Amino acid sequence: MQDRVTFEYAIIRVVPRVEREEFFNVGVILFSKRKKFLGIKYNVNHELLKVFSPETELEVLNEYLNAWKLICDGASTGGPIGKLELSDRFRWLAACRSTIIQSSKTHSGLCYNPEEELEDIFNKYVL
Repeated sequence: MQDRVTFEYAIIRVVPRVEREEFFNVGVILFSKRKKFLGIKYNVNHELLKVFSPETELEVLNEYLNAWKLICDGASTGGPIGKLELSDRFRWLAACRSTIIQSSKTHSGLCYNPEEELEDIFNKYVL
């Protein structure tokens, strides 16, 4: 039990038509302060995107999600948000927004390895 650490995560959703509030899950953001970990994993199901919104371009959507990854990684190309502390970057990405890419409310838990937990949550809620 002593090796377990707290973590927080949010599910990344694509909301092609914000006014209809319909969405499908495409990824996960996970943050662990004690392990100094902030990770993101995503995958857009092209067929599902066609059903929800045939006019939305997969390439554009992937570019936006890649920008979220750059922010998570703290890359210089992540802009000013990418230069913030891990916790601030997580809070910014998990903040409520009314755009095509949104995140769920944050959830918390305990884990031994945040990277494995990210993979498990991704497999459970996205794939």
